[in-house]
Amino acid sequence: MNPPQQKSTITTWAEEDRPREKLLLHGRTFLSDSEIIAILIGSGSPDKTAVELSREILGYYNNNLGTLAKAGVKELMQFKGIGEAKAISIVAALELGRRRKNTEPQVKKALNAASDIYEHLTPYMLDLLHEEFWAILLDNSNKPIKTFKVGVGGVSAVVADPKLVLKPAIEYLASALVIAHNHPSGKKKPSDGDISLTRKISRAVSFIDVRLIDHLIFTDDGYFSFANHNLL
Repeated sequence: MNPPQQKSTITTWAEEDRPREKLLLHGRTFLSDSEIIAILIGSGSPDKTAVELSREILGYYNNNLGTLAKAGVKELMQFKGIGEAKAISIVAALELGRRRKNTEPQVKKALNAASDIYEHLTPYMLDLLHEEFWAILLDNSNKPIKTFKVGVGGVSAVVADPKLVLKPAIEYLASALVIAHNHPSGKKKPSDGDISLTRKISRAVSFIDVRLIDHLIFTDDGYFSFANHNLL
């Protein structure tokens, strides 16, 4: 009779393979992504260590933490050795990392280029699986006054009421405005509806002496700038 297989845990590995001990000895920056995930899940499957299982998960998502961050609990539970509790730990840790970006103190930077706008919006719009419409109110130096969500849609469309942009612009005495919405599909080309809505909002805010300086279509790997393509 073959002896029963034992579950591989961190405490049974060689010392150099233990990510917890590695963190204590050398610091967190010495850990690979798979080792950090191994610490989160604690143990592997009967035939894989936690690090090996973590590498398998990362490999499935092309070793891209941004792609992994979009995975839900049920999806992660499809991997052998990942139960509900481990899947929840992974999802919660990646969400915590994203929230940290939103709370880090930042010096207000003027949004003078589409790349500046994209950088500013990334903490708000990265990894969304549905469409959202956002607006940024700016002062006369193009520095952000307020960033807010205008509307939420489905996976392929979102409706934005210009009045929901006008009202805050008046209340905050904005000098300029940026609008943006995301395409979860990753396609950057604007639709006819996107172009029509942009012009409608541009005309509306012009009556209160507010400049629409850009409309960005946001995707996880880049953007489309209406200003750069003369579509405002």
